[in-house]
Amino acid sequence: MSSTPPSARITDLEVLDVRFPTSEHLDGSDAMNPEPDYSAAYVVLRTDAGDGLEGHALAFTTGRGNDVQAAAIAALAPHVVGLRVADVCDDLGGFSRTLVHDPQLRWLGPEKGAMHMAVGAVVNAAWDLAAKRAGLPLWRFLGEMTPEQLVAQVDFRWLGDALTPEEALELLRRAEPGRRERIDRLLERGYPAYTTTPGWLGYSDEKLARLAKEAVADGFTQIKLKVGASLEDDVRRMRVAREAVGAGVRIAVDANQRWEVAEAVEWMRHLAPYDPYWIEEPTSPDDILGHAAVRRGVAPVKVATGEHVANRVVFKQLLQAGAVDIVQIDSARVAGVNENIAILLLAAKFGVPVCPHAGGVGLCEMVQHLSMFDYVAVSGTTEDRVIEYVDHLHEHFVDPVRVADGHYLAPAAPGLGAEMLPASLAAYRHPDGPVWSDRVRPGA
Repeated sequence: MSSTPPSARITDLEVLDVRFPTSEHLDGSDAMNPEPDYSAAYVVLRTDAGDGLEGHALAFTTGRGNDVQAAAIAALAPHVVGLRVADVCDDLGGFSRTLVHDPQLRWLGPEKGAMHMAVGAVVNAAWDLAAKRAGLPLWRFLGEMTPEQLVAQVDFRWLGDALTPEEALELLRRAEPGRRERIDRLLERGYPAYTTTPGWLGYSDEKLARLAKEAVADGFTQIKLKVGASLEDDVRRMRVAREAVGAGVRIAVDANQRWEVAEAVEWMRHLAPYDPYWIEEPTSPDDILGHAAVRRGVAPVKVATGEHVANRVVFKQLLQAGAVDIVQIDSARVAGVNENIAILLLAAKFGVPVCPHAGGVGLCEMVQHLSMFDYVAVSGTTEDRVIEYVDHLHEHFVDPVRVADGHYLAPAAPGLGAEMLPASLAAYRHPDGPVWSDRVRPGA
């Protein structure tokens, strides 16, 4: 635990445009992103506290436009640099609300798009710094807060018709008994995972089958396939996957927003013989009534969405409308840890399981903390809950995820887990890092 001088201040907000050429092997490919380059608009908060601790986080993109996201984060520097470290870390709820509700920045949203994601990156970096100062991994830093402290992190604006502070406090108090036992269980066993590694759309049938069999051998009880580009190909790929994993393994499918509502229902009718567990992002993430119609049309297949949902209000409406069976939070889409706490509480209020999205650089490292916190202090269960896992780019992180027997092992290092190795930041910095300097294309 670090003792920060009362006068210590945030002295710098550094932003880096970091990109990985994952398009070369079609890692991450799906119906809407056929050739993604996984990228991070990466932020570092530095202080003059003298303890060497920094806050690290990122906003995730898929290549072009990462410079725009980085510029949005950099625009927040005047709002952050000069603040006292103690004021930020001791009132992360107030810090978050100050950025989210800035009256001029809000005009760029409000609470959606690149500016909202920029706020999320900065807020997450502040949580990383606070957890490091406490000497705890973020999931334990959150999990050891009192219900009152947790409620103070949440912006309840526009949530009152679905969740009040009093209801949130009651939910958290009900989950208090057994916290210690759940922490011990996480440390012993970890948190259930599923893997998307076999299912990228650009992979051959042979690679799909091989990776699916390897996933089962590695202890995963659920895999996910990308779908939506070709019905004929999807039917064949589902057959290949089902034959590879057998009847006892769940296969989720993900259309990445590709379909119209009626098209989603019809497409899933053709995949139904292969027993898909859920259909993820069947249509526009903003189409609440569309998701509700798809859910009615594809039952008993479940409907999952959330990785592109802009804010807690849309999640609220998806739950109120009975439009989703699975809530998928994302560590880098909404305004950081605080807004994700709100979404976890909403999901708990409506009794809907949370299965985070983590297909992207750094997302596994960050979102595992939110699911583990949810288990410890909010929902109190891992039933029908799994965290997405993809086996890409973890080697670039100071504290990479550890997965064994189909479970995320609980992180022990202090912080959020988003800190990248200096050598990786230097090599993959766009456009002047050595990985990119000889390959930048017009328009990239």
